Amino acid sequence: MISLDDNGNLTIETPRHLEPMLYPKRYKGLKGGRGSGKSHFFAEDVVERMIIDPHHCVVCIREIQKSLKFSAKKLVEDKIREFQASHLFDITLTEIRRIGGNGVMIFQGMQDHTADSIKSLEGFNTAWVEEAQSISARSLELLLPTIRAEDSEILFSWNPTNESDPIEKLFKEESDHSICLHINYTQNRLLPQTLKDEAERHLRVSPETFNHVWLGDYKKQSEALIFKNKYRIDELDTTGWDRKYFGMDFGFSQDPNSAVRVWVNGQTIYIDREAYGIETEINELHYLLDSIDDRIRNSVIRCDSARPETISYLQKNGFPMAQGVKKWAGSVEDGIAFIRSFDIVIHPSCKNVIEEFSKYSYKVDKMSGDITSIIIDAYNHGIDAIRYALGGLITNKGFFVIGG
Repeated sequence: MISLDDNGNLTIETPRHLEPMLYPKRYKGLKGGRGSGKSHFFAEDVVERMIIDPHHCVVCIREIQKSLKFSAKKLVEDKIREFQASHLFDITLTEIRRIGGNGVMIFQGMQDHTADSIKSLEGFNTAWVEEAQSISARSLELLLPTIRAEDSEILFSWNPTNESDPIEKLFKEESDHSICLHINYTQNRLLPQTLKDEAERHLRVSPETFNHVWLGDYKKQSEALIFKNKYRIDELDTTGWDRKYFGMDFGFSQDPNSAVRVWVNGQTIYIDREAYGIETEINELHYLLDSIDDRIRNSVIRCDSARPETISYLQKNGFPMAQGVKKWAGSVEDGIAFIRSFDIVIHPSCKNVIEEFSKYSYKVDKMSGDITSIIIDAYNHGIDAIRYALGGLITNKGFFVIGG
């Protein structure tokens, strides 16, 4: 929020989660997904610096700057007008000059620079690197020692792509001279409704890429998703569907207890009810199960067989058909393959299951970047419950039985 009082004093309100960025640091990073306000924050920041100090010089950098059309120049110009500070700047086609001082803002591409030409930036006080996920190791080696004025700062904004990118390595090293915040659209209170609607649409139609685009997850992680392109979020009419199954995964320590209701109709699996409980006492599990279906006490509930004492308790306390699922070497992989063979639909109300499907992944080799066949044991409580629910349809004979 920006305001200008009668005396011409400019006030810029900073969201609490961005307050750490106001304190001096040599390197400042803002990374995250689309709509998080990263570029808007830094555009306001550099304009404010030039308003306060008419001699302050800023260079806005991209790895490749083919045209000012794709630079931050228009956004900076918008901020100047928003600040009602147009009288302080001379805006030309290629740069923005501070009236009343020697301050200037220029826009350049690092690939246009050599070891000699980069020296032209030695007197600049601030560098803002946009789309920093694309900045090369060579460009960082040229830029970092060049911005050397007293108390100078280098700002980086980017949407993460790969954990191995040079910008990620720069901020991975803990340092008293740097700060990096991961922010997302959910923290942006000025986010237009149009963008909120677009985020919700993306989650519905392409959930496998949602975390990368909107939440700033690494792209390589997206490629490693087990259920990538295998599910959608929607509501289905189950009238006439007569095959519904119940599954439960028991919690351990901080892991949640989770229960699900799963329908099977033809080649469609539909998850429309979920219940999660953290640190749920054994004598409170009935609350989770009863919330799944009002007739669940008369139904088979397939559970994790690793907890026979909990299954026995349920059998003696209102759920006589609770039973453990059979397991064998490779039963997890077989269950996943079975689920993937269907058209998977998840009801929008199943927020935890949706999150798990968007994050359940194969391990990525940190050295080579290759996606392995090893399943990461995380984001799988509801998915395990789904596997258990369908346990009666899965065998260890290398094929699947539809029915049962």
